[in-house]
Amino acid sequence: MDTIASLFSFITTPVSWIIVQFHKVYGALFGDDSGWAWGLSIVSLVVLIRICLIPLFVKQIKSTRNMQVLQPKMKAIQERYKNDKQRQSEEMMKLYKETGTNPLSSCLPILAQSPFFFALYHVLSSIASGKKIGAINQDLLDSAREAHIFGAPLAAKFMDSADKVASLNAELLDVRIVTAIMIIMMSASQFFTQRQLMTKNVDLTVKTPYMQQQKMLMYIFPVIFAVMGINFPVGVLVYWLTTNVWTMGQQMYVINQNPTPGSKAQDAYLQRLLKSVTSHGEVRGRTRRKMVKGIVAKGSDRNDIERKFITSLAKLGLAAQEDGTVQKSETAVADAEGQAHKRQQPKRQTKAKRQTTGHATAGAKDAESSADSKTSLEKQDAPQDSKPKPAGKPASGSSRQAKSGQRKGPQRPKHPSKK
Repeated sequence: MDTIASLFSFITTPVSWIIVQFHKVYGALFGDDSGWAWGLSIVSLVVLIRICLIPLFVKQIKSTRNMQVLQPKMKAIQERYKNDKQRQSEEMMKLYKETGTNPLSSCLPILAQSPFFFALYHVLSSIASGKKIGAINQDLLDSAREAHIFGAPLAAKFMDSADKVASLNAELLDVRIVTAIMIIMMSASQFFTQRQLMTKNVDLTVKTPYMQQQKMLMYIFPVIFAVMGINFPVGVLVYWLTTNVWTMGQQMYVINQNPTPGSKAQDAYLQRLLKSVTSHGEVRGRTRRKMVKGIVAKGSDRNDIERKFITSLAKLGLAAQEDGTVQKSETAVADAEGQAHKRQQPKRQTKAKRQTTGHATAGAKDAESSADSKTSLEKQDAPQDSKPKPAGKPASGSSRQAKSGQRKGPQRPKHPSKK
């Protein structure tokens, strides 16, 4: 770790200078040798860095969402050119270029923070060794070595020996208790951050290998932080815990205000928006109008959650407009009912129920056919003489049948000339 940190020694002077400036402010409130003064200086350094990295964080969010959307297309390219790796890579790069997606954008905030992280590690290691570094002179070095957070020096580590901890005017038990608690909090915050991303802000209708990778990272990252944390000084643990908490809060804000389409977060957001529209009769806020505008622009490409939102508005007699507002519409309710009626489909029966229904239908048909055959047999068995004879007709069979070439009914008398 010391070797890696030395590679970023060029940035240790700016980092140490920023810490010294914050220490002047907090030192006036808590005392120059106070652990709170030095600890809050490190926290302020994190906040300053993360504010500067907000544009990169926005790119990371967009890149992550684009990668989720492109996963089915990427999988199709991999299957189509699985025997031609070069063509597969060319098609992937073409897809990234057409959609404006950069796979490395999701790692930009972490990569941008790395120099500051290792520079801070290098500064704290020099303080533990009693060496002046950057903007930290001898007086500030002595003050930093005296600074303790809950009894643990800023430069102490979990794996330090008792002699080294004693040289920093502290006890090994206090150092290990404080560092262990901070490592657990650091790993837990990392796990919760990744978990809320996977459970709330992922399109559940798309099942891709990317989601499986994210689930693996959800469990791998906390373990990595726990293993590496035992070699971090207390000041670095303060830095990393602060940046994890910042990331968690920043991500929570993004999930609540700009959720991924098709996710649980979008469903919750549109439900809140529907309640607001019901109460006020309009869409309040630029962000909400932008969300409604995007849903209207999708047209038939809306997902189930967005269609449900549009239908709910229509039941209230409102129609979403292209500018993100809503207006009263008399035909909205009828259109909503018509669309809901079109989407209704009969429920599919289980196999056992289908078999039971089939047996019952077959049994009914057999019973009906047996009844018909029984009736026909009874008719055949009945004597023909028992049938009522029509009145006025002769009983003989020959008289009932007309001769060929002779008309039925009474005959005209023959002309006298033909006798």
